[in-house]
Amino acid sequence: MTPAGEPPHRTVKTRAGAVRGSVRDGIASFKGIPYADARRFRSPGPAPSWDGVRDADAFGTAPPQRPPAPGVPAVWRPGDGLDCLTVNVWTAGPGAARLPVMVWIHGGRWAYGAASMPQYDGSVLARSGVVVVTFDYRTGFEGFGHVPGAPGNRGLLDQLAALTWVQDNIAAFGGDPGNVTVFGQSAGAASAALLAAAPAAAGLFRRCVLQSLPAGYLGPSEARQVTERLAASAGAAPTLDGLAALPPEALLAEPGAFAPVVDGDLVTAPPWEAIAGGAARGIDLVCGFTHDEYRGFPPPPGPGRIDLAAVVTRFGLSPAAAAAYRAAYPGSAAELFTTVMSDALVRMPTTFTAEAHARGGGRTWLYDFAWRGGPLGAAHGVDVPFVFGLPHTRYAARLLGAAPGFAALSGRICAAWTGFAATGDPGWPAFDGSGGITRIWDDTPRDTAYPAAGSLRIWRERA
Repeated sequence: MTPAGEPPHRTVKTRAGAVRGSVRDGIASFKGIPYADARRFRSPGPAPSWDGVRDADAFGTAPPQRPPAPGVPAVWRPGDGLDCLTVNVWTAGPGAARLPVMVWIHGGRWAYGAASMPQYDGSVLARSGVVVVTFDYRTGFEGFGHVPGAPGNRGLLDQLAALTWVQDNIAAFGGDPGNVTVFGQSAGAASAALLAAAPAAAGLFRRCVLQSLPAGYLGPSEARQVTERLAASAGAAPTLDGLAALPPEALLAEPGAFAPVVDGDLVTAPPWEAIAGGAARGIDLVCGFTHDEYRGFPPPPGPGRIDLAAVVTRFGLSPAAAAAYRAAYPGSAAELFTTVMSDALVRMPTTFTAEAHARGGGRTWLYDFAWRGGPLGAAHGVDVPFVFGLPHTRYAARLLGAAPGFAALSGRICAAWTGFAATGDPGWPAFDGSGGITRIWDDTPRDTAYPAAGSLRIWRERA
C-alpha cells in the first residue's frame, strides 16, 4: 500500500521521453520502458521516443518461447509479437540520490525466461538502498540462432543495449551510472561473464555476481548445423530470407540447442577462457554455485543403468576419473551421478571462472550455496528466491517448500549482494584462485577451504 501522503505515482524523464511509474511501500517501480528496437535477425536498433508521459506500470512483452514445462503458464503467445526489448526499474530515490545500481540478467537455458516472472521482482532488494533493473532480451533462435548474413549472439547485443540504456538514463531514477553491478543466474551468469570480458562492454559496469555459471557454448560449425537441421525440419531454406519467412512460433516448434556462439568477435571463448590473462581485471567478481546443481533436472538412470565411465568421458575426462569419483564420494550410484553432472554442467565452470579471474589479477570471491531445507535440496536455482527476498512465488514454492529459516538467510544474502554493489566487498575473504576460501551459505554461514576439493583434483587432471 502507498503510505498516507505519498503520491501513488512518480514521473521520471528519460532520454526518450517521460515515464510514469507506481509507488508502493516507498518503492517506485517503472515497467515496460523500451530500451531498443528488436529488429528481427538484426542488431537492436534505437528505441522509439515519445511525446507526453508514457505509463510504465505494466511489464513489456516477453521474448518468443514455449512454456518450459507442461502445466507451466506461457509467458509468450504468437499474438504477442517480437517487440520485447524493455527494461524495468525499482528505486527508493528517483532524482539525485546516486544509489548503487544492480542489473539482473535472467537465466533459462538461453531459450526461456522473462523479466516479468514474479521471482524477479526487485522491490525487496530496492529497499536495501540500491536501484534494481531487470530487462528482457531475445532468447532461443531469435536471440542465438545462426542466421547467414545476420549478426550472431543477438541476445548478447540486446544485453549491451540494455546496459547502455542504464548508463544513459539511470541517474534520473536515483542510480549512479558509475557504480553498476550486473548479476545473473545460469544463462544470465554466463551472459554477465562474457560481457565482462568483451571490449564492447568496457565502462558499462564495474562489478559482477555470477550465480551458477554453466557450461555449453557453440562453435560456428555447430551453430550452422543446428540451423540447417531446424530449417530442414521446418521446410525452409537455411538462409536469411528463408528463416525470416517463418513466423517465430514455427521456429519454436522445432527442437534446437541454442547458446552463445564463439564467433571470435563478441564471444572469443567460454567465460573461464575469455577472462584468463586479465581481460576483466577491472571488474570485481563474485562467483558461486549451489551445492547440488543437478537436482531438479531429469533424474539419473535407474539402478544398474549408470555407466559412470561413459558419463565422465562424455565431458572430456579420462575413464580413470570414474574410479577417482568413487573414491572421493562414497555413496550410491545415483548420488555419484548427480555429483558428476553438477560438476560438469555448473560447479567446475563456475570455479574455473573464479580461478581465471583471480589469476588474472581481478578481485574475486567464491561461494557455495549449501542450504538444503527445500524438497530438492541445494538445487540449481534455489538461490534466486533468497537473493530477491521472495519466498512466496510459484517458483519459490517448487524449490523451497515451507522454507525453514528463509528470512534470516535471505536477509544475510541480500545484505551481501547489495553491500558488494555498494562497496565492492560482499563480506567474506577474497578467493585467491588456488582452491582458497569459499563462503558456505547455509542456515549458519561460514568460510572454509574450497568445499569440492575432490572434484577439483579430478578435473585438473583432465585428459
